[in-house]
Amino acid sequence: MSLAEEWRAARPPTAGVHLDSAACSRQSFAAVDAAVAHARHEAEVGGYVAAEAAAPALRAGRAVVAALTGFAAGDVDFTTGATHALDVVLGDWRGGKKVACLPGEYGPNLAVMARHGFHTVPLPADGSGRLDPDAAGRALADDPPALVHLTILGSHRGTVQPVAALSAICRKHGIPLIVDAAQAFAHLDCADTGADVLYSTSRKWAAGPRGVGLLVARPGLLTDQVRAGLADAEVNVAAQLGLSVALGEHVAAGPQRIRAELAAVGSRTRTALDDVPGWRVVEAVDEPSAITTLTPPAGVDPLDVRARLIAEHGIVTTFAGVGRAPGEMAGPALRVSPHVDVTDDELDTLAAALTAVA
Repeated sequence: MSLAEEWRAARPPTAGVHLDSAACSRQSFAAVDAAVAHARHEAEVGGYVAAEAAAPALRAGRAVVAALTGFAAGDVDFTTGATHALDVVLGDWRGGKKVACLPGEYGPNLAVMARHGFHTVPLPADGSGRLDPDAAGRALADDPPALVHLTILGSHRGTVQPVAALSAICRKHGIPLIVDAAQAFAHLDCADTGADVLYSTSRKWAAGPRGVGLLVARPGLLTDQVRAGLADAEVNVAAQLGLSVALGEHVAAGPQRIRAELAAVGSRTRTALDDVPGWRVVEAVDEPSAITTLTPPAGVDPLDVRARLIAEHGIVTTFAGVGRAPGEMAGPALRVSPHVDVTDDELDTLAAALTAVA
């Protein structure tokens, strides 16, 4: 059975065409059942007793996160999502307030930085928004910030950033590196980032439930008080169990196998959409991610296109407004992000529908 067939068989049939995994992938039967079973167990024995019973499964989930990120299992905490994780890290930081990040940094991340009093300075990037490691090395040497923050794969563009090169530079200059892997985790290789802190979410490429995320940090980067607070917080154990099961399925399917297939999916998607009249594919066809960004024809509103694709064609995509990357986006776009189960017929259906609605 192919990976696409395995993926489809493990999930309910789609009600249309789902091309929106960068927003929220489809959960498997097993992940849903794990969350439901825990909620039922809470009703039977009480929430705290059920949470104690779930502890071994959650430890296994954290061990998978550690293996996929190159950290130790004891470095892993669950959060409510990626934004929560960044909020925790920056709220606990006791050093300087200058952080370097790319011009295309995710807008909500910039808002968290501003809320905690951080001043951002730009990392050098080329015309595609990709980090220029050589120029970054010179900039960080000349005027080192307190922190460097890198989003490996943006919310607005499927460009993969050279995180290992940046982490080597940061280590050389003694600057902690925080990595946003919300779009990269379970999509790209995150085991060798060299980051001091890495955070992500459940609902995207890992195909877990909404409302849960993960935060991994080298010892000493977070205070004991903050880590204890994450462990003792009022948490959704059912969602954490769903994520743990989804991670187990990810490992069973083969992370390298999934990464290779998602890179192929991105190439197939860009090839299928390259000739749609008026629309421009932003990424190179061989960019090793499954995110494809489309800029619209003149006078066409991607927000309206997304709504019509759902209402008239049953196709789910993402509207990418300029707020996703206010320092880089010149206008709104449409984002297409299928998972490993996408078919060529579905991509052809999208191409025809884009022609019809625009």
